[in-house]
Amino acid sequence: MTHASFSEENNKALSILGANVIDASVALRSLVKDVDISAKDLSRRISEISSVDSSCAADGLRLGLQKVIRVSPKTDSSTPAVVCGAFRAMCGAIAVDSERSDDAGRVFWSVHGRRIGRAISR
Repeated sequence: MTHASFSEENNKALSILGANVIDASVALRSLVKDVDISAKDLSRRISEISSVDSSCAADGLRLGLQKVIRVSPKTDSSTPAVVCGAFRAMCGAIAVDSERSDDAGRVFWSVHGRRIGRAISR
């Protein structure tokens, strides 16, 4: 994986796709669980699970993505924004490779944990 600090050829587009896949998966799971969920509560759940500083970075750290992402010498590969971007790019790459966003959503939930909420500790 390549961070924008290392090269112009990076995973930003895959990260954008991955973020949207995660958001859609969270929305779908939340609505299946509670079809009457308010828009405010749904938005809050999506924001909580997609949070760079807590949930998303924790998922990426759990996978050890900070060890494989290429960054410039001045960039810390373990900062939440870098790890979260790598995690999202991985989800985006899974969606592209499988041509199915549902596959990426399933991988997201297997890493994040089955419950709706913050990343689980392992």
